[in-house]
This record gives sequence, structure tokens and C-alpha cells, in this order.
Amino acid sequence: MKSFGQRLWRSYRREVSVAAVYALLLLGMGWVEGFYRAGNLRDLLVKNLLVLLPAIGMTLVIVARQIDISIGSQFAICGVAAGLLAKAGVPPLLLLLLIPLLGGLLGAWNGWLVAWVRIPSIIVTLGMMVAWRAAIRWTTQGAWVENLPAGFQWFGLGQAAGQALIVTLALAVFACGVWATRNLAAGRAVYAVGADAEAARLAGIRPRNTVFGTFVVLGMLTGLAALLHSIRFVQVQSNSGLGLELTVIAAVVVGGTSILGGRGTLVGALLGVMLLGTIGTVLTFLGIDAAWEKALQGVVVLGAVALDGLGARGEAGGGDG
Repeated sequence: MKSFGQRLWRSYRREVSVAAVYALLLLGMGWVEGFYRAGNLRDLLVKNLLVLLPAIGMTLVIVARQIDISIGSQFAICGVAAGLLAKAGVPPLLLLLLIPLLGGLLGAWNGWLVAWVRIPSIIVTLGMMVAWRAAIRWTTQGAWVENLPAGFQWFGLGQAAGQALIVTLALAVFACGVWATRNLAAGRAVYAVGADAEAARLAGIRPRNTVFGTFVVLGMLTGLAALLHSIRFVQVQSNSGLGLELTVIAAVVVGGTSILGGRGTLVGALLGVMLLGTIGTVLTFLGIDAAWEKALQGVVVLGAVALDGLGARGEAGGGDG
């Protein structure tokens, strides 16, 4: 029989490993002047927490054995919609309701095509990634949303309070997500469907509804992230969100979510986001060309996937002896 410590390590080894690597990275940057300035750490936290929001939803989608590579285009649509609605006089509090709702509708379309039309999620979301990006380009003609009302940037709170709002909302969503996946039947159903959809169905779970729900949640969180990203600036870029899907998927996989479904934690997603999101800042402070950021992220992701495969092979070949 394995000890409690061994079982704990077996269940959370990826999260512990990523946390250790991130801690070593931060420790090493202690020797670099300026990295630990309050302003730099605050900007780094805000940037990473905005990526965490869609990463929470992506974790659920991948755990359910699906994928969504259209969230970058969803992000752009929601950001532009936020800017246009703000110009039309919609108050900030109402935007906090409408933009996540718009994202949820975009996610629901993906979820319906995957769950009920039975089109593979990679095909659905690849098609929607292109279609939605083309639609936003055609609608805006490539122009950014400008002349936003004064109360749109930081919701009129000022930079410090606006950043505090972003951090508070992101951490609140994260805490709710952790609680829901551990305590709600719907959260546990995502893992059951990802592990074995047929067994989950026989146990009384509706796999189609569960898969559909994960896409809706991802869409809503992408919409919220787009809104909170947009209020940081005086203009809304019509081409925002480019590459977001790869960044989010990479962070989720690095954090320990199995690309084969059925396994993953939101804590791991948080650690993956923080690790990959800090690499670019580290390179900047070290005077290394930022072009290396994606290359290093790719190496980290490949290593994580390789470890995931080796771990799965080891579990299949060994018992609890």
C-alpha cells in the first residue's frame, strides 16, 4: 500500500513541480535590479490574471476531453462590443453583465455544434476562429474603437483602483471555480465525462449537457477577460486576442491538465499561467530578445506533455503495490 504522502504526490505532482520551478525562477530574478519593483509586480499580476480567466474555462473544456481554439476571436468580438456599447452610453456595471453574456452565447454556439451536432471540437473551433475573426475585421474594417467615454477606462476608478478591481474579480472567479469543481455535482460531472463518457452516462450524468456547459463557461470567462482587458486602455483594438488560445492552452497543459481529458486542476492552471506569463517579463529584464518567449514556452509545453505521457504510461504499467 502507498503512504498518504505518496498518494498526494501522485495526485498533485505536476502542480508541485510547476510551483517549484516558478519559485526557483522568482528566486533567481531576485538578483536582477528592478524586477521586484511594486509597479512591475502589479502589472505582471494583472496581465496574468486576465489570462487566468479563460484558462479556468479552458481547463474544464480540456478535462471534458474537448478543445477550443476560437477564444482569441471571441476575445476580439467581446472587446469591440464592449467599446461600442460604452460609446452608446451603456454603464460599466451593465457591461459586466452584457459582455460575459455575449461570450457565453459564442461559447454556446460552439458547444451546440460539438455536443449535439457531433462535430469534433477541433474542427468546430478552428472554423469559428477564422469566421469570427473575419467577421470582426469586416465589421470594423480594421479600425480600432476610439473616442471612448471617460468613464470607460478603469471604469472611471483610476488606474490603482481599476487594477485592484481586476485582481479581485479574477481571484473571486478562481475561488468560485475551485469550490465548484470540488463540491458541485456539475463540477464533478466534467471529470467523469472526461474520464469515461459512457460510464458517466450510465451513472446518470448527461455528457452532452456537460460538454455544452463547459463551452458556455469558457465563453463567459473569455468575455469577462476581454472587458477587463479593454478598460485598461483609451482605445479598443479590433485585432486583440491574437494567439490567446495557444497561450491559454499551453498554460493549462503545463499546469497538469491532461490533453486526453479526465484530469486537471484549476490550481494547476493558475500555476501554469503564472509560470508562462512571467517568462516574457524575465527575458525583458535579462535583455534577451522577446522573440525567444514563444520558443521557451514551446519547450516548456513539450516537456509538460512528455511528462504527462510518461506519467500515464507509468500508471498503466504499475499498481498500488
